[in-house]
Amino acid sequence: MRNDVPHLLVYISGHGFGHLAQVAPVLNYLLLQLPDLRLTVCSKVSSGLLQSRIQGAFTQIDEAADFGMVMASALDVLPEPSMVAYREFHSDWSLRVAHEAQRITQLAPDFVLTNVAYLPLSAAQQAGVSCAAMCSLNWADIFAAYCATEPGAAEILQQIRQAYAAADNFIRITPAMPMQDLANGYGIGPIARIGQNRRTQINARYGLNESDKLILVSMGGIATRLPLERWARIPNVRWIVQADWDVSHPDAVILESLEMDFIDVLASSDILLCKPGYGSFAEAACNSIPVLYVTREDWPEEPYLITWLESHGLCRKVSRAQSDTGLFHDAIQALLALPKPLPVQPSGIAQATDYLIQRLL
Repeated sequence: MRNDVPHLLVYISGHGFGHLAQVAPVLNYLLLQLPDLRLTVCSKVSSGLLQSRIQGAFTQIDEAADFGMVMASALDVLPEPSMVAYREFHSDWSLRVAHEAQRITQLAPDFVLTNVAYLPLSAAQQAGVSCAAMCSLNWADIFAAYCATEPGAAEILQQIRQAYAAADNFIRITPAMPMQDLANGYGIGPIARIGQNRRTQINARYGLNESDKLILVSMGGIATRLPLERWARIPNVRWIVQADWDVSHPDAVILESLEMDFIDVLASSDILLCKPGYGSFAEAACNSIPVLYVTREDWPEEPYLITWLESHGLCRKVSRAQSDTGLFHDAIQALLALPKPLPVQPSGIAQATDYLIQRLL
């Protein structure tokens, strides 16, 4: 029998910012609908970042239930170290599942949601608790793309796929990988925050005029620095970059100096320069911001994200070499010459919330 106060246990991957970007808007809307909701978040995402994105009370378990892939940067996967990590993670798979099932039993949630760890799904099934995954990708398909031919990979892949199959549903957030091997797929619309355009304040603060253009540079949650100091100046273009890049460029504006939420800075910009990632692409599309993207080429999710963004907004590709030299002025001018795209509606927020309410009550 359920408690009077529903309890949701959520696992959020720390593999970049995109996973939190997909979950937080849903949790915020859910908390508005169920203000008494008891929320537990299991994640290695910093408590400060979680608190800045989740607008309500929650208890954090500062642990990771997944690691995704081992990365050299936001653009580069390390397949061999990733395979080593997966072998270790799955070497005592049954014990890991049992341990997590014991934790879930002790926490006694009414429902378990993951984005997009698979271990808790097997554990929730063992503990007799309903569960779902929600994401634009799954680690089975990502792992298979890089490690499928490695010794021992077949057994690991089978365990991952069985874990995802244990969920009531895999909620596929648009845009998503096809995930054709998952029979429990449940499709919903995009999920993204909507920012406030505060360009007038930014212009006043930095003495900019209407002809000046702001390009927000954001490579996501995995540390990656672009060498802006090598880039030539472009008339009337300013680059918004994070402070820890320690950029020495006369046209750099430090993101933190704006003292605004990131989503408001995005909504106030003329262009977003980023890697293809769910959070960046969805937030840009839903805030009508054109995108320059530095391609990753081998990331399996990338072609589906790019195809979706091309159909809903304006974007241009920047090669790795161009991102090193800054020689992509033509792409910038091409985007600036076009009318801004119409905003995409983040309909997935309400759809995911409705799904969770039905399972919590």
